[in-house]
This record gives sequence, structure tokens and C-alpha cells, in this order.
Amino acid sequence: MLELNAAPLTPEAFAPFGDVIDTRTADYFHINAGRTRRYHDLAKVETLGEQAHTLISIFVSQPVTLPLELDFLERHPQGSQAFMPLHGERFIIVVAPPGDSIDPGDVRAFVTDGRQGVNYRAGTWHAIQSVLEREGEFLVVDRGGDGNNCDEYPLALRVSLD
Repeated sequence: MLELNAAPLTPEAFAPFGDVIDTRTADYFHINAGRTRRYHDLAKVETLGEQAHTLISIFVSQPVTLPLELDFLERHPQGSQAFMPLHGERFIIVVAPPGDSIDPGDVRAFVTDGRQGVNYRAGTWHAIQSVLEREGEFLVVDRGGDGNNCDEYPLALRVSLD
């Protein structure tokens, strides 16, 4: 079983897998007569393939127990997938680079601080939603359309927090 300790999520550490969505590290400009800050273009939404379109959904996830034990990672080869917590929920992220298989040495684990979201690039292997402490609501942006857009890869792993 692969053992991982989840490190704090940073844009630099997560860059090989996608984007960190966090207004505290992003530029903005004013709109709506100066009353609104627009944090613009925080993540690249990818919708690949025939009849592709962007979906906006809300996921409600039950909390996991630690250490987190997983049997597989999944990927979405035809589109990115973004998760943004709506109420300050912290969650664990487990990722591996795109490819037809997963090298256990390339798997990484992160933990958010509750204000950060992530956008997994198309094809990035990742764990299922793993919210901590309490039920979580997430705004999710991903791909809809024709064709298979979810693959699973068996991999036993355990994630702990430092």
C-alpha cells in the first residue's frame, strides 16, 4: 500500500496537475461601478471531444475518516474538473500525472485550507471527493457530452495529515 502525507496545497506544488483556485493569490479588477472585485480567469476549463459542453453542478460530500484509505484513482480524459468549496470546507487531494498507468512514485497528496479550490487538468489522475471534518458543498465545473470521460486505475493507498 502506498503511504502518503498530505502537504499544504500551493499553486507551485499543484502546477503539474492543474490550477489552485484562490482569490488570495490572484489578480482582480473592479466591475459593477467599483463595488465588485472580479478575480478573472482563475482556471482553464477544458472540454474536449464531440458534442462537449461545460457543466456547472453542486456536489454534497460526506466527510472521510483519517487515515484516508483508497482503492483507486480516476481521471477524466476529455475534460478538466474543478472543485470549489462553498462554505470553507477543507479537503484532501490525491493526484498523479496523466498517462495510461500510474507510477506510485509520482502520486502526491495535498490538503486545502478551506478557501482553496482545485481544477484538475484533463487526464490528471485524482482521488474521489474527500472532504474533512463535516459535510461539504462544492461548486463543480466539468465536461458533459458524448463519449467515456471517466477511467479508474486500481491503486491501494493511505493518506495521513502531518
